[in-house]
Amino acid sequence: MPGRSSSPTWRPLTREDAQASADLLNAIEAVDGTGEHYTAEDTLQELVDPYADLERGSLAAFDGDTMVGYMKIRFKPSAAEVHRVFLDGGVHPAHRRRGIGTALVEAGVAAAKVLHTRHHPRSKLVVDVHKAEHIAGLAELMRSRGFAPARYFRRMEHPLGDVAPVDEPRIEPWSEATDEDFRQVRNEAFEDHWGAVPMPADMWRNKIINQTFRPDVSFLFRDAAGVPVGLLVTMSWDADTEATGIRDAHFMVVGTLREYRRRGFAGALLAHALHAAADQGYDQTSLVVDSASPSDASGVFEKAGFVPKTGYIRWALET
Repeated sequence: MPGRSSSPTWRPLTREDAQASADLLNAIEAVDGTGEHYTAEDTLQELVDPYADLERGSLAAFDGDTMVGYMKIRFKPSAAEVHRVFLDGGVHPAHRRRGIGTALVEAGVAAAKVLHTRHHPRSKLVVDVHKAEHIAGLAELMRSRGFAPARYFRRMEHPLGDVAPVDEPRIEPWSEATDEDFRQVRNEAFEDHWGAVPMPADMWRNKIINQTFRPDVSFLFRDAAGVPVGLLVTMSWDADTEATGIRDAHFMVVGTLREYRRRGFAGALLAHALHAAADQGYDQTSLVVDSASPSDASGVFEKAGFVPKTGYIRWALET
């Protein structure tokens, strides 16, 4: 357990903080039950995010060599009327109730304003924080700094056993040759989703095509003319498997072009991916859904057999 120094040292995050970041996040999970476990490789992927300016948009608190708190800003590659900046952070359970969380939130809001001015000054700035609703003290901290609930999300899970195969020749797995089709379909399918912006190639590589990506459980759906109209992208975290003994295939992205919705494409993709995950030895599948999704995603997932679990709140501060 970290010591009880009353005066932590502060500095921006660097790429060399991957292991210290993983240690902190795992200590937070042990108390908060976030269900998210990390390796240094996982946290490094976030530290090298091309839209995370560590020098201007991060801050970490240290007790000796141990990281006891952090915040990190991720700005958007593009923005129209609103630029929604994402603020992430946390405090080690043994160092809470000492003002570190408040200081980090305030520093995060200030950093968000700096990055907003540098990248999208003509848009309105909104700072978003996305956290599980059950974390003790989080709501009080958010409200005290002017944040209010803006959106609600839900993690859903589907245990796997014997899953019937799906005979759909228009569904194909991810490949290097179709990677750009996947990215383009994702961008078009999420044009009308709250807070979503197109993912440029560098963000796609960082957030999707990384060590957690599972290409054998990621699929593209083409229409009768061969045009890609839907996708399902799967990711899986080895740290979660090691910590829980449960091998989870997380459906990170499930989307269909707007004009092709309500035709069964999403259902077919889900059924196909569920069979593939079961066939490859996964114990369960999971996903996170926006409760106000314009495509009625919650209903589609429930029909496919997913059960609601952990709730999340997207807190927002309009500046």
